[in-house]
Amino acid sequence: MNSSTILAIVLIGIVGLLVVLFFLFVPVGLWISSLAANVKISIFNMIGMRLRRVRPALIVMPLIKARKAGLNLSTNQLEAHYLAGGNVDSVVNALIASERAGIELEFEKAAAIDLAGRNVLEAVKMSVNPKVIETPNVSAVAKDGIELLVKARVTVRANLERLVGGAGEATILARIGEGIVTTVGSADSHKEVLENPDDISKRVLGKGLDSGTAFEILSIDIADIDVGRNIGAQLQSLQAEADKNIAQAKAEERRAMAVAKEQEMRAYVVEAEAEVPKAMAYALREGKIGVMDYYELQNIKADTDMRESIGTVTQNNPVE
Repeated sequence: MNSSTILAIVLIGIVGLLVVLFFLFVPVGLWISSLAANVKISIFNMIGMRLRRVRPALIVMPLIKARKAGLNLSTNQLEAHYLAGGNVDSVVNALIASERAGIELEFEKAAAIDLAGRNVLEAVKMSVNPKVIETPNVSAVAKDGIELLVKARVTVRANLERLVGGAGEATILARIGEGIVTTVGSADSHKEVLENPDDISKRVLGKGLDSGTAFEILSIDIADIDVGRNIGAQLQSLQAEADKNIAQAKAEERRAMAVAKEQEMRAYVVEAEAEVPKAMAYALREGKIGVMDYYELQNIKADTDMRESIGTVTQNNPVE
């Protein structure tokens, strides 16, 4: 094998490698598909997408879909949305669905909704086909103290104009729960609520709970009402128990004061008894009483102590 043959083989290999790299880098098949769909995108534009780290298929295929649906979108719009981190295919599908449903939705609005983290296609579907949200059991207490457990079904429709920056389902459920608690709490009796559950729907729906949210409330239907605990009776029982504890505390305070007063009076008696010998000595010294009078008083005292001792023994050991 001479040198010319080797050179020819090398050149063929290089050319083959370049051809393979060309078809790998340049989406020729995608370019042919765009031409067949009458969507004019130059091959150099697709190469530019590769250089900008954009997958051409994610731009070209949604663009073909949009053109077939009659939407006037450009590659620059779709590519800019892709580079911003959006889902191009979802936005195009949402635009097609809104156009078929007769809902006015511009590309910029749909792209903003998608970049805000919301599913724009689901939002369009919810705008066409309203969604039913079921609330958990809401505990509310009427004025007669009876607890009611209310469950409601809320029919909402997506508001595309307020979808960006509007509150979500959690806010709707919280506001409806607040409205149910307020409505039931204003009823004089729980029986009134059980007889006319539609009053809850009317009052709650009339409060404009969907303001500032991404939804429009179409209807609020009461699905179920259960009678819960007698909160009024429980509160009265707790209040009575608290009053009893307070009364016992005050009685104990009065008893302690009485015991202290008794101890104080006993101290006065002991103090007074301690003054008796002094008074007797003073009387003897001043001649107020005689010695015989003193001994007579001592005999009376001894007799009294003896009688008290006998009475105590008899009380502790009664005669059978």
